Amino acid sequence: MCRLFGLSGGREPVSATFWLLEAPDSLAVQSHHDPDGTGLGAFRPDGGAYIDKQPLAAYADRAFAQAARTVRSRTFIAHIRYASTGAVALQNTHPFEQRGRLFAHNGVIGDVDRLEQRLTVARELVHGQTDSERFFALITQEIESDGDVGGAIARAAGWIAANLPVYALNCILITSTELWALRYPAVHELYVLERGTGDERPAPGRHLHHRGSGGELRVHSAELAERAAVVVASERMDADPGWRLLEPGELVHVDLDLHVRSRVILREAPAHPLTLADLDPRAAASQRAAQRSPGT
Repeated sequence: MCRLFGLSGGREPVSATFWLLEAPDSLAVQSHHDPDGTGLGAFRPDGGAYIDKQPLAAYADRAFAQAARTVRSRTFIAHIRYASTGAVALQNTHPFEQRGRLFAHNGVIGDVDRLEQRLTVARELVHGQTDSERFFALITQEIESDGDVGGAIARAAGWIAANLPVYALNCILITSTELWALRYPAVHELYVLERGTGDERPAPGRHLHHRGSGGELRVHSAELAERAAVVVASERMDADPGWRLLEPGELVHVDLDLHVRSRVILREAPAHPLTLADLDPRAAASQRAAQRSPGT
């Protein structure tokens, strides 16, 4: 299953170090579990987007994925891809950038041709083959109608849910100052952790240190030992009791002051729900959640 991760550190940029893949090196493990892409997105001090990503097929040299990356930004997004639509190629690797925003998706949308037909002004922003990039383009197209990112996500996801076959639309979108995350429907989990927000602060010396249960994604920030942050992830990445599972259809927004607001934007199930049995073997394999214990 693809892995999503998002982080907001508030008003001031924070330094965080990411490891995008730490799985064992044996060829047997690689052949069954290696991802088809890893990517990290953030923003430079001038507000420009920064993306570090690479397609990684099984048996490939994993030096890129295993190398630690230390990046400074207010917001971050990371993605581990298991391909469901489109070739293993750079243009199909998450996160994607459009109009200064970064986006990653975990799920499958059917009838990609009809999704592309829905695009008008944003069609030129699509460079790869994935349903994910087209989902992002539809959101971007909706944003340009009124500038409301949350409303655009709701409209784009609502149209897809009503008109196209859907397995999952879980996604994270960030700007240089804000973060949005959607869980829909209930087939994949997505969690939010408000880490020391409000009156509470992290315990002294408690660095942010999150690790996925499969060892695929790890993030560390010593600066966040004394500062609040909000994290969104496909799984609970440590033993903190504050992790909250989003409701199906729930959209979360984290602003520059780390205020977390959420609302359910999709209350009905997809009009044309997909099951694993409906997907081709490659897509089905990409969507199966590994049966692992929570990360520590």
